[in-house]
Amino acid sequence: MLTAIRNFAKSWPARILMAILAVSFVGWGVNATGVSAFTGDQVIKAGSRTVDSIAFRREYEGYRKGLEQQNNGQPIPPDVAEQNHLDSVVLNGLATRESFAELLNKTGIRPSDGLILKQIEKIPEFFDQVTGRFDKKIMRDILARNEATPQMLDAQIRDGISGQFWAKGLQNGLNVPRSYGALGAVFALESRDLTYFALPKEAVAQPAPPTDVQLKAFVAENKSALTLPDMRELTLVGFSPATVSSAAGPIDPAELKKRYDFRKDTLSKPETRTLVQISARSATVAQQAAARLTKGEDPAAIAKSLGVVPVEFNGKPATAIPDRKVAEAAFKATPGQVITVQGDLGLAVVKVIAVVPGTAISMEEIRPMLEAEIRKEQAAEKAYAQSQAFEDARQGGASMADAATKAGVTAQRMPQITAQGAAANGQPLNLPPKILQVAFSLPAGGESEITELGDGVSFAVRVEKVIPAHVPPLDEIRPQVTAVWMQRELVKALEQKAKALSARVEKGESIEAVAASAGLPIVRVPGLTRQSAQAHPEVPQAVMGRAFGAKPGEVWTARAPQALVVGRVDNVRMDASPNAAQLAEGSRAQLSQAVFREMGNAAQAYARIKLKTKTDPVRARAAAGFEPLEKGKAKPPEKKG
Repeated sequence: MLTAIRNFAKSWPARILMAILAVSFVGWGVNATGVSAFTGDQVIKAGSRTVDSIAFRREYEGYRKGLEQQNNGQPIPPDVAEQNHLDSVVLNGLATRESFAELLNKTGIRPSDGLILKQIEKIPEFFDQVTGRFDKKIMRDILARNEATPQMLDAQIRDGISGQFWAKGLQNGLNVPRSYGALGAVFALESRDLTYFALPKEAVAQPAPPTDVQLKAFVAENKSALTLPDMRELTLVGFSPATVSSAAGPIDPAELKKRYDFRKDTLSKPETRTLVQISARSATVAQQAAARLTKGEDPAAIAKSLGVVPVEFNGKPATAIPDRKVAEAAFKATPGQVITVQGDLGLAVVKVIAVVPGTAISMEEIRPMLEAEIRKEQAAEKAYAQSQAFEDARQGGASMADAATKAGVTAQRMPQITAQGAAANGQPLNLPPKILQVAFSLPAGGESEITELGDGVSFAVRVEKVIPAHVPPLDEIRPQVTAVWMQRELVKALEQKAKALSARVEKGESIEAVAASAGLPIVRVPGLTRQSAQAHPEVPQAVMGRAFGAKPGEVWTARAPQALVVGRVDNVRMDASPNAAQLAEGSRAQLSQAVFREMGNAAQAYARIKLKTKTDPVRARAAAGFEPLEKGKAKPPEKKG
């Protein structure tokens, strides 16, 4: 099915669309000979966009944590991440994303600043819990805690909206031909007769325990997977308002009142009014307009007869009226009253239609918020005082532990930790990335300066010991290595037996006879379709995949939980019933979506080619916290799409 979809993406309608896109890309001034060589700390360069090691590290950590959440919170140890080349996955995905965003920007798909601002002001996390309104300070604090900036948020939202604009323009009206729906129906409704038997681990003799020579060879063969990463033993001293807030002193009533007086106007609900304003060129015209408004004539009709447009203010505070003098007079008038005002912007006739009184917030209503603010500041001041006392003690020659004691804080000895923040057993220790960054820039015995983390939190760290990357001694990992070796040998034996049994079936013996000779039961699933596959949970997923991918009569093997499977598919049939026609038409929307995704992937790949996007796998690997590859060691091929 994917082959058919890809063929459509290569067909003349798709080529015309891509040609139109290509024409719109002309004239950017992109150098046909490619971009210049990397300068500075650049992991990715796509046109005017660059991604440095810090930004790449942030993307990598976000991707890794996302995978962990999908895996029910199970942490991904660094060695597993390295074996699965997560650094390359993130590098290629980020390079493609940045290239496509740059491409859209250069073609003129750019959302306005006003639209970006509206999107940011809709994010609930940035709302003040008291006023229920967007608060720029809250936004900046949240972004800082996540090591982000408003500029980074703006860029992320801007790229997302640009992509949505492009996708909607491409997707509108896209519908695959009916022949594609027919192809999909044939694909979905074909039926197959599946026959297979499974070789459990008990079908072969258990391998003998390995010798030390075999284990040492196995360790050497899997050196990279068994190597423990570079680690540090640290002493950490932290200064945080959260640890001293409970010890804060009483709140000064004068300070509380001062804050209330300063904040009450912004937190109170102002009086609002609904009114209509008509501009007048002269006092005579104003007098006539006022008389007509007083009689109850329609303001729009009056304004039209005077050659002007009425201005309406519906439920607005005084600050929403541009002319200050008009606002002052309108908010002194009574409901229904018509007044004439010589404003800063000209003569105006105003009729007050409705008044909604404002409500002043009381001290008691906002006391908890004000007290919390004051206590937070008191705690921050005390945490800062502790950090200064600590620094003074260190300057006086005290050790880190003694300086911490004099400052009233604790010097905490941390277990061995990797640059990714994991303990020796792979469990995360949840240290902020900034602490790890500072700690792993120091030699053994090195101590950092007091470093800010944001929100009044700071720290100092000492590297007590550096443990270089190494393979643990065999005696330390013997049980684990032995278990893996035994499992590998068992799988080898099963594969050899499955291969021998498959060969007999291929030479003409019936699959039933071959299974019986090995004492294994046969499993038959007649009339298997892709639609009925879910009704057979007893069939392993790998077996189901081979069943639909194999040719009729082909003998194949597949892995199943705790077993290897030998199988064959016969009697592949097509459904010519009316169901096929219904499915053909009903599947067109789904196939259109699939074609849209394929064309989107093609456009993203085109962006990298057009911009001649450059990536630095070595810097990416280092930013992810992996050791440099040994000279001559193969690395995964870089994907271009």
